[in-house]
Amino acid sequence: MQGMTNAPSTSPGSYHHGDLREELLRVGELALEELSVGQVTLREIARRAGVSHAAPRHHFPTLGDLLGEIAARGFERFVSVLELAAASSEQQTAEARLLAMGQAYLAFAHAHPAVYGLMFGKSEQCAPTPHLQQAGNAAWRQLETAVADLVGTQQAMSGALTMWATVHGLAMLMMESRLPPAIANSPAPAHALRAAILGIKASR
Repeated sequence: MQGMTNAPSTSPGSYHHGDLREELLRVGELALEELSVGQVTLREIARRAGVSHAAPRHHFPTLGDLLGEIAARGFERFVSVLELAAASSEQQTAEARLLAMGQAYLAFAHAHPAVYGLMFGKSEQCAPTPHLQQAGNAAWRQLETAVADLVGTQQAMSGALTMWATVHGLAMLMMESRLPPAIANSPAPAHALRAAILGIKASR
């Protein structure tokens, strides 16, 4: 890790200023992938980072602050992934871009279930920091803007809500293995996204 000395990672002094914060976030996200959010503590994260149990509090006063930062950064990655998907869509129509974003949404949730859970499913565990609120609002604005390109600004809010409800519902069903394998491994989820988009478009 850039900035670390050659001292053993188990020494609290082995981090330069600023490095420990990044390491705590990295280790915290890994811990979330292995444990339930209720099992993750600052003490456990400190143990995994190889520092004293009190060290994390210099950067994150509470576990909620650390989880909130992980969620905020998750939203920022999420927005970048959806933006890239829209820009990479073969057909640069509003409908095609929105579909690409929906598919990227599902892929992100599948690839990062722990972070997605903090972002949308376990937000009560996160401190409502300004960074988290800003990042979450940016994700909503991204979706609302994409829907506005399809149906105009007056229908953007209701259309974005319809799209979000559809894609989030699909993401949660897939993450919790609630869909029959025949559906989960078929084009059906993409068809459901297309149906939602067509419904939004018809509401103009």
